[in-house]
Amino acid sequence: MALTNETIKERLSQKFGEQVSNFEEPYGMLTFESPKDMNLKVLQFLFNDEELRFQFLTDLTAVHYPDKIGRELAVVYHLHNLVDNIRIRFKVFTDINTPDVFTATQLYSSANWMERETYDFYGVNFVGHPNLKRILNVDEMDYFPMLKQYPLEDQTRIDKDDAMFGR
Repeated sequence: MALTNETIKERLSQKFGEQVSNFEEPYGMLTFESPKDMNLKVLQFLFNDEELRFQFLTDLTAVHYPDKIGRELAVVYHLHNLVDNIRIRFKVFTDINTPDVFTATQLYSSANWMERETYDFYGVNFVGHPNLKRILNVDEMDYFPMLKQYPLEDQTRIDKDDAMFGR
């Protein structure tokens, strides 16, 4: 029998009950979330389950939602079942003041550099990571550039005035 989004949802609900929630299917990709302290348990289940077999971590990143108080940072995992060619998206949310999420490097080797990049740009502290340090930005940086804390552009700059470009 072919693996479907409904089957994945049922298996997750059977195993974790109310701890997995907000199931959606944008563009056909099953998306769900769980509390941040459950991320390794859910990932381990998805990896080891005989039917699910999500053993390839395609991508890991973060998203900053400054208006969601207490849930400002989302860590997003994209997983792929290579046998059945199915992809899912798994999210955990954390407070920006305590951005601690357990590392997935013991389960997925590819998580190593992706977690370092996510730390480098968003400041997510992956607890237990073997070498969590900046990977693309300079070590002296004292901020995380992808956080939406700054205006996109200084609106008072006169060199950006349309009149200067003949408009």
